[in-house]
Amino acid sequence: MVVNLRLPALTSLFTTSFSNRYPVFVRRSQQLRRPVFSSSFSAQSTVTKTEDRVDGQRNRVQDRAVTPRSQDFNAWYLDVIDSAELADYGPVRGTMVIRPYGYAIWEAIQDYLNVKFKETGHSNMYFPQFIPYSFIEKEASHVEGFSPELALVTIGGGKELEEKLVVRPTSETIVNHMFTQWIHSYRDLPLMINQWANVTRWEMRTKPFVRTLEFLWQEGHTAHATPEEAEKEAMQMIDVYTKFAYEQAAIPVIAGRKSKVETFAGAVRTYTIEAMMGDRKALQAGTSHNLGQNFSCAFGTQFTDENGQRQHVWQTSWAISTRFVGGIIMTHGDDTGLMLPPRIAPIQVVIVPIWKKDDDKAVVLDAASSVKKVLQTAGIKVKLDDTDQRTPGWKFNFWEMKGVPLRIEIGPRDVSSQSVVISRRDVPGKQGKVFGVSMEPLSLEAYVKDKLDEIQSSLLGRATSFRDSSIVDVTSYEELKVAISEGKWARGPWSASDADELKVKEETGATIRCFPFEQPQGVKTCLMTGNPAEEVAIFAKSY
Repeated sequence: MVVNLRLPALTSLFTTSFSNRYPVFVRRSQQLRRPVFSSSFSAQSTVTKTEDRVDGQRNRVQDRAVTPRSQDFNAWYLDVIDSAELADYGPVRGTMVIRPYGYAIWEAIQDYLNVKFKETGHSNMYFPQFIPYSFIEKEASHVEGFSPELALVTIGGGKELEEKLVVRPTSETIVNHMFTQWIHSYRDLPLMINQWANVTRWEMRTKPFVRTLEFLWQEGHTAHATPEEAEKEAMQMIDVYTKFAYEQAAIPVIAGRKSKVETFAGAVRTYTIEAMMGDRKALQAGTSHNLGQNFSCAFGTQFTDENGQRQHVWQTSWAISTRFVGGIIMTHGDDTGLMLPPRIAPIQVVIVPIWKKDDDKAVVLDAASSVKKVLQTAGIKVKLDDTDQRTPGWKFNFWEMKGVPLRIEIGPRDVSSQSVVISRRDVPGKQGKVFGVSMEPLSLEAYVKDKLDEIQSSLLGRATSFRDSSIVDVTSYEELKVAISEGKWARGPWSASDADELKVKEETGATIRCFPFEQPQGVKTCLMTGNPAEEVAIFAKSY
């Protein structure tokens, strides 16, 4: 499959046939109406009149009201991405531009994982984006699994290439090519590296962050002397991902092993973390693969062991991508918009100064700046919204939509009483607002940090309760079908064949998300065949 990577004509971005596959929002028209959903890419409009521009800024919150989540989850998701300024569509079908606020969330993910990767002995490096097609062909199951998604380059410098190049869909092949040159002896092992890179997979159905033609990720690759070391590494990295999901993203993922049908092309075993989204669909949020010797045998990646014998290395690969940003949106967001866990929020606290008289402005802004300095010194990510072109009410709504965990309000009376008003994003209305919080630096710092921790815990608890209430234990195929038809996850004993698994997918649209690491005790009987089963599996529809 050769994919033409030239940019399409602008008019082709708005064709009906494509629009049905990629429903997206459009920007406000020149009349500054509320964003509506269109079956095309977003079309930028330019506001030329000064009065329209000013009016647009004052009414921006009303323009950006999101579709209620319970009414249309997909429309809500796209509205949130637009309204919170997380991403936009690129000019090439199925691509996206990650905007600064969305990229800042990805940077928070990077910051945490980079530390964990280095703590566990991995080093960052970078491999080329272009991979010879012959590399992909060396591992049979790998080329079979990825062939439909490959983007190929056949012309370079105006000339037909002698060998077509694959635009990186993943890097196991080129990594092994280089490992073969770097690994010679057992003294060279283990070799453990990670790269932060972009990946291209020619998806037919796309969704911003969740599934796009190009996305960002980290991919780790390791080589070991024994299968035990490789297995330990694969398990260690899925544990890193699990802790990140729980402790940073406040997403209660279920960690487990993929079925044979769902195992990564070229792997012996695939481990996964599965997250439940707000519409109860599953999102594969991160994976870790034990590759065994499949790639090392295909590429001849060998080492001389301590006994002087030549052996093929044992390998792993593991990855998390910008898909996780989509997972955060769909796990925690509400009708108002985005809701971010404090530990990954680009802005943890926004300060909104309030004044009516010009005489009050300087005093209020001075107090707000002092509060900002106190919080910044304490290591809190804080934003002071001191623009006077928008009303305080506009700012309240805007920053709520952006998912900022805490808002601090400071007005003339607050300055006089040396106190502030603090509102929580996760508790709407008056219930989430506290008056008279002292401005005294140590007291304010302690209060804000305590509230941020409370929000972090609250979001995890809320997501966990939602997940647990949406998983149904089943003992028969009929019960499984009922659970899936109700939009829930089905958990039940499974020892049936691959063909039976594919039958479930065909008849219900659900797949085995994983065999959880945490398994119930006792005798189990397969829900499909009635034969003894050693494990329960989780079935769900997924992204």
